[in-house]
Amino acid sequence: MRRRWLWYGLRFALFAVIAVVLVGAAVMLLWNALLPALFGVPAITFLQAIGLLVLSRILVGGLRGGWGHHGHWRARMAERWERMSDEERAQFRSAMQRRCGHGRDDPAEQQV
Repeated sequence: MRRRWLWYGLRFALFAVIAVVLVGAAVMLLWNALLPALFGVPAITFLQAIGLLVLSRILVGGLRGGWGHHGHWRARMAERWERMSDEERAQFRSAMQRRCGHGRDDPAEQQV
């Protein structure tokens, strides 16, 4: 049993290394083929391409794990929304508007 998990782990690590090498090479080749000619920026090395991938993941995807779990909360919220009555939906909307800053210090709301 332990050997099997070790084998799976090694296969996963090998797949991850191959994927990083391929994607890094693709980023480097695309950057070097397009951006120096279009914008006059310098060409990048393979390690710089990997760094760009990591930076874009941090900036766009955040530091949380899980690549495909972003839609889970949406499905749960849609299910809850369907079970709400019209009054509960109105309460939820007004609470979210207050939390998100809509209606705070609004001159039109203060005159009412």
